[in-house]
Amino acid sequence: MCARLAEAGFAEALWAQRLDVWTSDRATQEKIGNRLGWLTAIDAVTPQLARLRAVADSIRDSSLTDFVLLGMGGSSLAPEVLRQILGVAPGYPRFRMLDSVDPDAVRDALSHAATSVFIEASKSGSTIEPTVMAAEARARVIASGEPNWGSRFIAITDQGTALHQRAIENRYRDVFVNPSDIGGRFSALSLFGMVPGGFMGADVSGILARARDMETACRGTRVSENPGLALGAFMAAGAADGRDKLTLLLHPRLASFGLWVEQLIAESTGKQGKGIVPIAGEAFDQSPGSDRAVVAVSLAGEPPVPSLEAVRASATTPLVEIDVPDVIAIGAEFLRWEVATATAGQLMGINPFDEPNVSEAKLATSELLTTYETTGDLPGDAPDDHFEGAALTVSTAARESLGGHAARQFLQLVRSGDYFALLAYLPPDREPFHTALQQIRSSVGAALGCATMFGYGPRYLHSTGQLHKGGANNGVFVIITAPPDSDLPIPDRPYSFGVLEMAQAIGDFRSLERNGRRALHVHLPTRDAGMLRRIFEELLSHSS
Repeated sequence: MCARLAEAGFAEALWAQRLDVWTSDRATQEKIGNRLGWLTAIDAVTPQLARLRAVADSIRDSSLTDFVLLGMGGSSLAPEVLRQILGVAPGYPRFRMLDSVDPDAVRDALSHAATSVFIEASKSGSTIEPTVMAAEARARVIASGEPNWGSRFIAITDQGTALHQRAIENRYRDVFVNPSDIGGRFSALSLFGMVPGGFMGADVSGILARARDMETACRGTRVSENPGLALGAFMAAGAADGRDKLTLLLHPRLASFGLWVEQLIAESTGKQGKGIVPIAGEAFDQSPGSDRAVVAVSLAGEPPVPSLEAVRASATTPLVEIDVPDVIAIGAEFLRWEVATATAGQLMGINPFDEPNVSEAKLATSELLTTYETTGDLPGDAPDDHFEGAALTVSTAARESLGGHAARQFLQLVRSGDYFALLAYLPPDREPFHTALQQIRSSVGAALGCATMFGYGPRYLHSTGQLHKGGANNGVFVIITAPPDSDLPIPDRPYSFGVLEMAQAIGDFRSLERNGRRALHVHLPTRDAGMLRRIFEELLSHSS
């Protein structure tokens, strides 16, 4: 792989934005040409730093207590990584990211609306999730007695979008216009990542300086010494050799970085029946399988990454070790992995900058919501089985593979080389469900000896969802839904947050079905974590 990159002169071609290195097809070249702005994101952000600091200082010195980022997908995950790794500097307002339409999650995030500033982030300016979140936030700010509600909002978007226009018309506190040739998942070092970082009091200049050092290294023409190209070659070589499960072993302080890497790799490489399956956050305590390659990311001066010694002891498992000197070097890691992912895409013969299958689930959701507006109900498929009042529905491909066996035997469909994905439409990280879901993920992986993924909906629809539907057909999916105890209406919409959440889950299930995927939809009658555990105990009891 390294020889191929050297022969193509890929390092020079990438930074020169030479489109012929990707493909000779003019239409694809044009699409790629409109997505290479991440290569110069540092140059675009640097002139904005003084303005960013001024806005952050004005809010820090006010009586406002909270920043709430309203976003979805890659453009919101980078700020969450910064929050978890770097934290919020003393004296700055609390910071949280809302990327869920679950009614409980929305209520919780907006509970301090009277003293909050809301960052509405959307590249397209019309993404449904941040749009409806912002509508509810606006209603709560107005209800708190603030007549100039726009002063509580800051927008991050592309030039001329609906959000850009709305922000100007409603006199938002500020509007940060990002270069339009940067895709969401490659936007960590753009205004989508750095503006929220500045509002947390992070050393944005230091983050960008480390990224600049990485850029210099990634311009090197000796592929084996180029940190981005070498990592990308490793990823692509693993996929070509059947080791398409890229397992990330991260120092606990860097654990949240796995969320961002996961969406970057999955959405970039999962298409045309190919894909690198990023495995992040897995309790990795078994011997590495023949379908895995491993990247371990350590933090200098800290204890070794868990499970690393076991992988080192496996003479047959491909392993790359990365040592991060300190947490501010997260900026360098953002760039390293962006370059690596672009490189892997080139070697795999795909366009790493498009997401052709993401729109499928969006369209399915839109159709379901249209039906709801007409009939007052969301159409659903007839369940194949029931257990403790929960409805179990399998996709056509799963039903055919089961050959007449009950839906409870669904996990028998996991074969050698498959991965298992647990997808939950529930409030993110909320107990007791979060612990239950993590334990279920571990139990399935241990019992079936397979790699496992986990994601909250609708977050994963904008990231790993592309891989699920566009990648190789080696995923087995379980979607979990449960009605909220109390729903929440969406201002000026004929449906609620709970209805939107359910439509997205059903829409994704149908999209998986249309792509011939093995999928199971488990709909709980109530939000009962104990019931969910018992359902998976039943499924696992029939897995062999």
